[in-house]
Amino acid sequence: MMEAVRRAMAPLAGRIELMIGRAVIAAVNDGAQAQALQLELLADEVQDGVERFQGYGFTSHPHPGAEALVAFVGGTRSHGVVVQVEDRRYRVKGLAEGEVAIFDDLDQIVVLKRDGIRIESPNKVTVEAPEVEVIAETVTVESDDIRLGGAGGAKVARIGDDVDLGTGKIISGSDKVTAE
Repeated sequence: MMEAVRRAMAPLAGRIELMIGRAVIAAVNDGAQAQALQLELLADEVQDGVERFQGYGFTSHPHPGAEALVAFVGGTRSHGVVVQVEDRRYRVKGLAEGEVAIFDDLDQIVVLKRDGIRIESPNKVTVEAPEVEVIAETVTVESDDIRLGGAGGAKVARIGDDVDLGTGKIISGSDKVTAE
């Protein structure tokens, strides 16, 4: 009797065992409505066009070699859905409990820290908007070249610079701050 039950349950047990799997990403198609991945799963098992679910408002284009957690709907290997992608090669380490980071493979990082927000990039950072408002008690800018209004422009007087009060001409303006 037990043997008959075991034989009857074997197909179901196999499907349950194959419902969740780990995979390595081989290729990414980021042009479709839903990102599609080519995955390497079990030995010699490759799945093409596996849909990747991403959280609303967040998206990424993982590198080949990143790892994925795949759920197979109904335990059927022909219908996989990637529910999470991890790439330990680039993961930010050393966050304090409760901190959150957005990062990429170029060491560009935004960290929601316990005491504020930190943005780091080895590349140019651009803010593009019709209007930017900063509300703060103190704003500190540390730079060797500040260009108000764009590149070039006349020197700007700073506290302590010499200004001819009759003509309004700056006699000894800043070499670091200019304005158009």
